Amino acid sequence: MGRRSYLYYITDSSQLETPERVDALLERIGAAFRAGVDWVQVREKRMPVRALCGLVERAARLPEKGAGKLLVNERLDVALACGADGVHLPADSLPAGAVRRATPRDFLVGVSCHTVEEVEGAAREGASFAVLGPIFATPGKRPPLGVDLLRQACGRVAPLRFPVLALGGVTLENAFACLEAGAAGLAAIRLFQTADVARVVARLRSL
Repeated sequence: MGRRSYLYYITDSSQLETPERVDALLERIGAAFRAGVDWVQVREKRMPVRALCGLVERAARLPEKGAGKLLVNERLDVALACGADGVHLPADSLPAGAVRRATPRDFLVGVSCHTVEEVEGAAREGASFAVLGPIFATPGKRPPLGVDLLRQACGRVAPLRFPVLALGGVTLENAFACLEAGAAGLAAIRLFQTADVARVVARLRSL
């Protein structure tokens, strides 16, 4: 591949088997940035808002962050108030266009999409990127969209140079198929929430 692909870690502290989940999550975020993950989305839906604010503020100040970008899932208020670089919007959340008009030009606005039409809509509304999924089978999620639909979506917005990231069941074994289909990057929870994230990132970069 001639371009660098985005690597996008989505957090889920409920999967961390430790009583000190916030501290453990911060360690994972720091390790991910240090390993070369480009973007980290703090996706802690069940966390009280004050605790979420504290987490985002601490994550934004991590020395490992460097040029990496920190996003907050859906909570635009938390993202703006606590020093994040962007917000990620679920498919049924705030319109990307409205968020874009209310935020600085360099503020990242990601959108979750499940159809080709939703990807095109995110591009038209001025989103920074779309995350399309699930591409592969994922327990508890909707049926997989498949690599062919990913290829179709990427092709539709290719003239706009609009990044589409693949999400859902992405592994080291199937990651190249996503990139070959035109995905601008890979988004995942478990893939990047491992203690061996440096090895995972190195493997993905070697693709």
